[in-house]
Amino acid sequence: MAEHALLSASSAHRWLMCPPSAKLEQQFPDEGSSYAAEGTLAHSIAELKVRKQFVEPMGPRKFANALKKLQEDPLYQEEMLEYTDRYLDEIKRIVLSYPAKPYVAVEQRLDFSAFVPGGFGTGDCIVIGGDELNVIDLKYGKGVAVEAKDNPQLRLYAVGAVLRYGMLYDIRTVRTTIVQPRLNSVSSEELPKNDLMLWAEALVKPTAAAAAEGKGSYFAGEWCRFCRARTQCKARATHYLTLDKYEKKDPGLLSDAEIGDILYRAQDLKAWVADLEEYALAQTLNGAEVPGWKAVEGRSLRQFTDQEAAFRALIDAGTPEAMLYERKPLTLAATEKAVGKATFAEICGPYIDKPAGKPTLVPDTDKRPAIINKTTAAEAFGAE
Repeated sequence: MAEHALLSASSAHRWLMCPPSAKLEQQFPDEGSSYAAEGTLAHSIAELKVRKQFVEPMGPRKFANALKKLQEDPLYQEEMLEYTDRYLDEIKRIVLSYPAKPYVAVEQRLDFSAFVPGGFGTGDCIVIGGDELNVIDLKYGKGVAVEAKDNPQLRLYAVGAVLRYGMLYDIRTVRTTIVQPRLNSVSSEELPKNDLMLWAEALVKPTAAAAAEGKGSYFAGEWCRFCRARTQCKARATHYLTLDKYEKKDPGLLSDAEIGDILYRAQDLKAWVADLEEYALAQTLNGAEVPGWKAVEGRSLRQFTDQEAAFRALIDAGTPEAMLYERKPLTLAATEKAVGKATFAEICGPYIDKPAGKPTLVPDTDKRPAIINKTTAAEAFGAE
């Protein structure tokens, strides 16, 4: 069974913002998901490739046998080879940026317990040469792009790497990189080693000490979505229910500032309600009573028990076979996946058009540039 730290690097974004959450969520089971298992498999394939390239001699037969064993996993998909190649290519680029051959390590246990009680994590790839340390992390998910800038997980890995290798290398510059190949995303952050360690000492250390004891203030935000206590957490409920303050105001029109505040608070409201519904359904199915609610059988759709046999019977009864099947082209995305990105770009590139997207309202933290030409925006909305 894998060992897990109470204050893990992967959950640092949450416990740094809401220190008591680390203890609170211990009351709830850590339920894995198929997405996590898929990511673990992709990491294993990536590790094998990096290890062969930089860490240990590995002949073609040994590599092929090791890869074949991983490919036997039911979650394996052929596209994992392409995506892990992109991760490997980024590591190659970083290694070649050094004036001399650097030290490369994979899947290194990194201990940062000097700042976080019991804190440790596993660095996907560490590259060190001269006075520069690189920490590279593979993110196989494709739901949300993860940025390296101000990323506490990567920074804690870097702290652990500095503590582990600082006696051997005169590290002065630290660079963290996140490779998210399924989103074509590579992001990095570079900072002086002294700044990194000051961050760990001044911000992380006192917050982690409070989190380890379940102390500090509860504070809800987007970081709640992966917290195991998210369904029953009162702080999260209060965060959304404070919207009722607008009902108590004098009647009239909302100001732009009030609308902005409501949108900010409500952007994760749907996810919160979905979490509550999932919890309440599980409670009712387990025999508990949730006043005002009950579990019922939902809609279901008819389905063939044996479609091939059914079609054969229809054809034998005189139904034309052409009536039972339809031919339609693949979507653009499906075509690209079928033939491969490189081939698709080379052959189909002249036939692809990507028009401007419809104006969309997003938080100001979104990296896309704002539409600042009022005439252009008005025309765009007017065209709709």
